Amino acid sequence: MTTIVELNKIRQEGLNRIKLRQSELGKEFIDESHGFKKHHILVCGGTGCHSSNGDKIKSLIEEKINEKGLSEDIQVILTGCFGLCESGPNIVVYPEGVFYSHVTLEDVEEIVEEHIVKGHIVKRRLFKESYVEDKIKPVSEVNFYKKQTRIALRNCGVIAPEDIEEYIALDGYSALGKIITEMTQEEVIKIMKDSNLRGRGGAGFPAGRKWEEAYKYNADQKYIICNADEGDPGAFMDRSILEGDPHSVLEAMAIAGYAVGADQGFIYVRAEYPIAVQRLEVALEQAREYGLLGKKILGTDFNFDIELRLGAGAFVCGEGTALMESIEGRRGMPRTKIHRTAHKGLWQKPTIINNVETLANIPIIFQKGVEWFRNIGTEKSPGTKVFALGGKIENTGLIEVPMGMSLREIVYGIGGGIPNGKEFKAVQTGGPSGGCIPAEHLDTAVDFESLGELGSIMGSGGMVVMDESNCMVDIARFFLDFSVEESCGKCVPCREGTKRMLEILERITEGKGEEGDIERLESLSETMTSASLCGLGQSAANPVITTLKYFRDEYEAHIKDKKCPAGACQALLEYYIGENCIGCTKCAKACPVGCIDGKLKERHVIDASKCIKCGACMAACPLKPKAVIKR
Repeated sequence: MTTIVELNKIRQEGLNRIKLRQSELGKEFIDESHGFKKHHILVCGGTGCHSSNGDKIKSLIEEKINEKGLSEDIQVILTGCFGLCESGPNIVVYPEGVFYSHVTLEDVEEIVEEHIVKGHIVKRRLFKESYVEDKIKPVSEVNFYKKQTRIALRNCGVIAPEDIEEYIALDGYSALGKIITEMTQEEVIKIMKDSNLRGRGGAGFPAGRKWEEAYKYNADQKYIICNADEGDPGAFMDRSILEGDPHSVLEAMAIAGYAVGADQGFIYVRAEYPIAVQRLEVALEQAREYGLLGKKILGTDFNFDIELRLGAGAFVCGEGTALMESIEGRRGMPRTKIHRTAHKGLWQKPTIINNVETLANIPIIFQKGVEWFRNIGTEKSPGTKVFALGGKIENTGLIEVPMGMSLREIVYGIGGGIPNGKEFKAVQTGGPSGGCIPAEHLDTAVDFESLGELGSIMGSGGMVVMDESNCMVDIARFFLDFSVEESCGKCVPCREGTKRMLEILERITEGKGEEGDIERLESLSETMTSASLCGLGQSAANPVITTLKYFRDEYEAHIKDKKCPAGACQALLEYYIGENCIGCTKCAKACPVGCIDGKLKERHVIDASKCIKCGACMAACPLKPKAVIKR
């Protein structure tokens, strides 16, 4: 069993072991003439880089290092996700902080020989933004990272997630040690309430108030549940935290258990997250081995342990009551909620459910204090929020920003703007339960209140950017299609409402919209929002509500004019050859159905009745501007 004294000793030894990778902070440019002999090579081991040979790259680097007899001076560490998934596989070399991107197995020998052995940075593999005017920025000075504030992601991409001593080195488990040896349950709950940490999984309910509610009920058994059933399309922040910093979640769950009087926790995680599950299993085993979970934690009378429960990937199991049904061994469907979960939750016992990101914030609040935390973000929404930034954006990946940062700063300052010179059109926040925010609200501060006023939600943190080529009716159709597939079918408003809405949207995007369709969508939205059983059904109409609110003219163009203003809906497209056609015949040769007619050096014509709208003619046209026009 580990004691507080032993924990501090491990921390000091671990800090000495990892301090090399913290030394580049604060330097604007890298001094190439320095010539370091010792290095830490951090290889991204997130799911994205893993799928692009990240693990093999790490093994090959180790092999080359061993061949050159440098293993005593060089550490190679497989970390969690760096966040900048668009540029993976990623590697950072410390102490310089050199950021290599798009690394392949073929690049490894050159990086080891030139950089590690000779001290010459391999510039052709540097991340595009880190090499400017013959100067090399360290990773911390790249805009994507420089403009972020990392709290929940503080250890992701920094430590080895399967090494508990690296987590302990960065003050891991110090908050738990202090709490269970020096603080009462009431004091812990007061700090949580004072911090006003709000749930990062959807509605933003204050975590401290939940804990207080569960604490005040006497029961022979209470539970702590970590909701890791992350189901929003494109969202992967919870997965990344579990892959990169699993001990922060375990520590927070133990703190919650102490505060409310629970000795058992469950992590409900998707089975389709194999790396996260494997690293959680390793972390649980290590925490028990070090006496940080189980009986008499750190030599006190506090007992707490955690079990994993693997979900089958149903979106509805992200809803708290459906998740508890699943843990109890039944089909995951929402319950009629008579009591608060903090009163009667899992097996009708007082239960706290917090999601992964919420929990990852907790240990550092106790380390650095309430005032520190509340100085980040806004008064009503303190702290940070992690977003999965995707869609039509230069820098796709995972970001963590202070609450209150504007959408413009996120899209252009961190995300790098819209590719190919196209115009920003909208951003969708909150996944399939969220809404689409148009360009005129780009300067909106991102927090719970501001997004709510625009008709969207924070949700779990999906943020999808759209450009001028996106049709907003088709976007609403896409999210409704997802909701229909994932509706559990228990309540009529959600089961039938989502289907009827999808049918109407499909008709509209196929050019078969009718007068009255917009009113029918509005009526169905109102019914689903007010009468569905759970939050997922109540919010499923949000993409339709917000696109009708901000892009109603696009719906009307589809229905009345049978036109798609964005040129995205295939059934409404029309290809036309303009007067600048030179009769080169390339379009006619490319057409797979032979619907283009015309003689050499004469303007060609498309037979619209035969055209399958594949776009091959437009792609083949060599002119600038093209003679083939999509309208």
